[in-house]
Amino acid sequence: MGSKRKILFFDTKPYDRDFFDKANKDYGFEIKYVKSHLNHNTAEFSSGFEVVCGFVNDVIDKQVISVLKRSKVQLIALRCAGYNNVDLAAAYKNIYVVRVPGYSPYAVAEHAAALMLSLNRKTHKAYYRTRDGNFSINGLIGFDMHGRTAGVIGTGKIGRCLISVLNGLGMNVLAYDTRPDEEYAKESGISYVELSELYREADIISLHCPLSSETHYMINEASISQMKDGVMLINTGRGKLIKTEALINGLKSGKVGAAGLDVYEEESDYFFEDFSNSMISDDILARLLTFPNVLITSHQGFFTREALSSIADTTLKNITEYFNGGYLVNEICYRCEEKQCRKKLNKRCF
Repeated sequence: MGSKRKILFFDTKPYDRDFFDKANKDYGFEIKYVKSHLNHNTAEFSSGFEVVCGFVNDVIDKQVISVLKRSKVQLIALRCAGYNNVDLAAAYKNIYVVRVPGYSPYAVAEHAAALMLSLNRKTHKAYYRTRDGNFSINGLIGFDMHGRTAGVIGTGKIGRCLISVLNGLGMNVLAYDTRPDEEYAKESGISYVELSELYREADIISLHCPLSSETHYMINEASISQMKDGVMLINTGRGKLIKTEALINGLKSGKVGAAGLDVYEEESDYFFEDFSNSMISDDILARLLTFPNVLITSHQGFFTREALSSIADTTLKNITEYFNGGYLVNEICYRCEEKQCRKKLNKRCF
């Protein structure tokens, strides 16, 4: 099955090769890995390949899709859930696009919880202190999360996994979703509220919604002004959910007491790469890194063995499904976004 199909993987790291090579033993594809991001400078590499596999920071715009089409690429297989980096309108009727809609919601939810706990109890600071022989606990005071109020924006699989963790900590949970599930709310003991109430009442706010025109920069000057003084903000979703300059102003004023970020709106030039011997020319990112109450991780929320295994298997299964013909379970296109085709007709988008 698929023994002669050729796939070109962009933006690959050693762990990608390890997990995909292991999964590919069950599929038999011919895979080539390159370190470069997929963009207008590297799209030409796709010549001779039927499938390209991209990741979150690849730029798959109209220009890139044109080159891929000219190179006779038939399928763009994203090994991630997000697809805001793909011009779906340009891809429609030219190249099919599939993704991995879910891999391990526990991985991302547990990472969000880890950011909360680290920021609250300052374990990341304590680690460096004790390594230097400094056993003072001055400045490391936190608060009991039990009895506090958490606000979870987005109650899909990841949001619900996090809610389970927060319930286990004894927190009161307020949630916001464009499609509230009152049966789930009753079962889990949470309350769906409007965003204004969530902003006003929550001690910790965690973002787990997709990036769209409605959610772009949803955390901005106006929304931050509605929040509790000293609120903790957690973002393991998409970088552009937060207007970073507004976050910085909130941190400077003390309105925002702490921020845990696994994503950043301009992360593509930095995340997943080693800049330890280089200058960070992004002034906003550099400014964020100076705050003692900001904890930034490099988009590692998904990074567990279980999630990587699931990503590899689902990606290769998507590709196999494409070459077998028929319905594509994880296909995406701009018409699907409007619920006009595949989901109703149970067939491919074009």
